[in-house]
Amino acid sequence: MQDLSVTLIQTNLYWENTTANLAMLEEKIALIDTPTDLIILPEMFNSGFTMNVKEVGQPMNFFVQKWMKQQAAQSNAVVTGSFIVKDGNQFFNRLLWMRPDGSFEQYDKRHLFRMGGEHHYFTGGTKKLIVELKGWKICPLICYDLRFPVWSRNVNQAYDLLIYVANWPAVRSKVWDTLLQARAIENQAYVVGLNRVGKDGMELIYSGNSAVIDFKGNQLFYEENIEIVTTQVLHKKSLAEFREQFPAYLDADSFDIKTN
Repeated sequence: MQDLSVTLIQTNLYWENTTANLAMLEEKIALIDTPTDLIILPEMFNSGFTMNVKEVGQPMNFFVQKWMKQQAAQSNAVVTGSFIVKDGNQFFNRLLWMRPDGSFEQYDKRHLFRMGGEHHYFTGGTKKLIVELKGWKICPLICYDLRFPVWSRNVNQAYDLLIYVANWPAVRSKVWDTLLQARAIENQAYVVGLNRVGKDGMELIYSGNSAVIDFKGNQLFYEENIEIVTTQVLHKKSLAEFREQFPAYLDADSFDIKTN
């Protein structure tokens, strides 16, 4: 049972400026001085949470995806985060799971933030993604997905780690904190929430509140209001022992999710 080293990059973002954001993030990644398996970037890491899809969005296998491929190869770690992808006449808030060898998986944000008008500009995803890394099964989701526990339900222990990348405003930070802990407890899994800091082009303020939470709901790491790069180690043996001692998942309700 291998441990998993996870690096969180909690940072401010330049509004709708891909070049500046990628240069800034590349510098932060280069300065990681601890061996890591996974580097997590915020939601819409190249632009901030914008609805200006025609200006910021780009097709797959273009600048942002190629940059992620380069960073994964150079750091010898998986790099993940979301950006705006143009596919035909549709736009997606798409997370890539980019491996060092250049292979990748993708997840399109299912729950679009209605109060910010996201549903008017983006097409929602229909498939959940579960990937493997060093014997860990990992489910990456995006921001507003956090409010919908059915979508993240850990049916038959399908995953060991649940990740949320986000642009979650400070005004709702208590909700963020509470639901991250709830998702960890109810799913008997580690949870990582990675959020941005600073102020965006819509004058929204973000306080970070990025966290690493264990399967009992304990905060192993928590930081707000500052830019920080931190690497945290997750222990698979501790998770396995807890699930064996307290197998609540065996009494979970079965259900099917409609995706259209």
